Amino acid sequence: MPKLLALDTSTDACSVALYRDGEVKEDFRIIPRQHTKELLPMVQQMLADVDMKVSDLDAIAFGRGPGSFAGIRIATGAAQGLAFAAELPMLPVSTLAAMALQIHRSTGAAQVVTALDARMNEIYCCAYRFDNGLPVELMPETVCAPDALELPQIDGQWTVGGSGWCYLEAMSEAVQAAVALLPDSIYPAAQDMLTLAVKELEAGNTVAPEEALPVYLRDEVAWKKKDQQ
Repeated sequence: MPKLLALDTSTDACSVALYRDGEVKEDFRIIPRQHTKELLPMVQQMLADVDMKVSDLDAIAFGRGPGSFAGIRIATGAAQGLAFAAELPMLPVSTLAAMALQIHRSTGAAQVVTALDARMNEIYCCAYRFDNGLPVELMPETVCAPDALELPQIDGQWTVGGSGWCYLEAMSEAVQAAVALLPDSIYPAAQDMLTLAVKELEAGNTVAPEEALPVYLRDEVAWKKKDQQ
């Protein structure tokens, strides 16, 4: 069985997970603005607990976004550094897909929409159906104003979660009528990224560290901020 490490810092949550011998071990913490300080020590402790080195891994997965610009860069950079040093391939994983898998695991819902607060009165969003326990996109990942969100037509309701649903009242009546909102906060988690990464590894969908890029969705804003700096 493959040995995989996954990292995510795309939101206020910071998580590290290890897949080894078919079992998953995770360290998940809500630590806003502490990701840079805590992420690598979490990785080191995770590996030390099972007497492993980075070079013992088969690949490194990371939350490639969408999410916080700074947060995505932290996980991407840390994963790239580890992968370069150990000459390992990488597996970029969608934060929205990982959240959808978490919802599916906890509720059994087969039709899921996840959304993250993108700030500036916008959301990152994607809709999925589940096939054999894995999410299949029914729309492209998108960034849009809440009132511009349109969901695919389905039988029944969408089960939804994530910080972007704080804007539910600003969404259209059609969207509000089509969704069943989960009461608890949902964050992307490395544990769920591992499940998706294992399937990607089996399919041969790895990338070299220099090709492991974050996905912002709002690229023009990211470049504008970079130019201003």
